[in-house]
Amino acid sequence: MKIAALQLSTLPMSEAKLDYYFRICKQKEVEVVLLSEYALNSFFKELESMPISMIKEQSNHKIEVLKKLCADYDLHVIAPIVNVKGEFCYKCNAHFSPKSVHFFDQQFLINYKHWNEEKFFANAVSKYTLPIFLHDGIRFGIVSGYELHFDAVWMEVMKKNVDVVLTATSSTFDSVHRWEELLKMRAMLNNVYILRANRVGSYKEEETWQFYGKSSLISPFGDVELTLGDKEEMLVATIEKESLSDARKLWGWKKQVSKRESL
Repeated sequence: MKIAALQLSTLPMSEAKLDYYFRICKQKEVEVVLLSEYALNSFFKELESMPISMIKEQSNHKIEVLKKLCADYDLHVIAPIVNVKGEFCYKCNAHFSPKSVHFFDQQFLINYKHWNEEKFFANAVSKYTLPIFLHDGIRFGIVSGYELHFDAVWMEVMKKNVDVVLTATSSTFDSVHRWEELLKMRAMLNNVYILRANRVGSYKEEETWQFYGKSSLISPFGDVELTLGDKEEMLVATIEKESLSDARKLWGWKKQVSKRESL
């Protein structure tokens, strides 16, 4: 199966750019597409000072665009989006399919002094549940970038027999190598593919936040199979069931865990 990561900054209201990339996806027989974080909405720091009515308009318009394009090009698209309900904003991952759309609230939110999504968004705090979907015999798990750091997430990935983890990020500052090592380690210890779509562009306040891209596909053996540069572009990759099977036979992590679950 072919999947793709779109490495973007915030998209304009026009559907032209997404239409262009989705047309290429169709030509290349891509079935599942992942968009980078804050591609459908303005970056978080901009959202903090934006009227809720404007955030809602931005999100609702992009939702309608994605519904139409997924139907036109027969695609499944995973995209982070801000879902506005009344006076509250919720940070979500949306799964657009040719016939429907489902929203999954992000469950772990970053809460640092300089970047506090937990304070801004109204997402509930509850027991973690991994959003998954099955397509053409491949089981996909949807994990937000910040959530990758938590072992509770990866326990669910193993328990639910996920084959491919889709993660959208907006990583910045000097975190390139740290993120690469994190992704390689998580992929290898869980014998899954990880497709990461990272944001590009910049945000300026007292200092410039540079979003560096480097979107990538990590193999079930923990190797970087493909990676992009630091500009807007698209990664197209092939998911091989044989690689998943070979990695799991070689390392046998889940077998060791399963032996002990019944004790």
